[in-house]
Amino acid sequence: MQNDVFLPQVVALLHEGHTVTLPLRGRSMRPFLEDGRDKALLQLVTTPQVGDAVLAEISKGHFVLHRIIAIDGDHVTLRGDGNLGVEHCTLGDIRAKAIGFYRKGRTTLDSTDGRKWRIYSWWWTRLYPIRRYLLFALHPHVPRFLRT
Repeated sequence: MQNDVFLPQVVALLHEGHTVTLPLRGRSMRPFLEDGRDKALLQLVTTPQVGDAVLAEISKGHFVLHRIIAIDGDHVTLRGDGNLGVEHCTLGDIRAKAIGFYRKGRTTLDSTDGRKWRIYSWWWTRLYPIRRYLLFALHPHVPRFLRT
């Protein structure tokens, strides 16, 4: 099912008071969240904050799960942890907040308000100036023996 059809149904479930576990697609939140491997637990967000990983509709039918890096009035700037560029939306375009992630096939939730996630977030966001080199080194095109 295409995201522009599926994700509005997810948002409808959130508005009914449910939480939703969403399989992650794409590489934009690498290196810690992987395409097809990990899942996000989403809930409606009331007051988004800088640092939150949110589901946002950045254009009609185009959704991303990225971290908020700036809020200026109604204007929100987002960046995927594995991206160098940014996206923009408004506060009204934010549909949900990730409250945790199921990573590496585990059944236990890594909560976004837990110590592990906060430490990772603090370090990774501050490494932005050198992130392009770290992402390059972690990219699958680099032979495994060079990544170890």
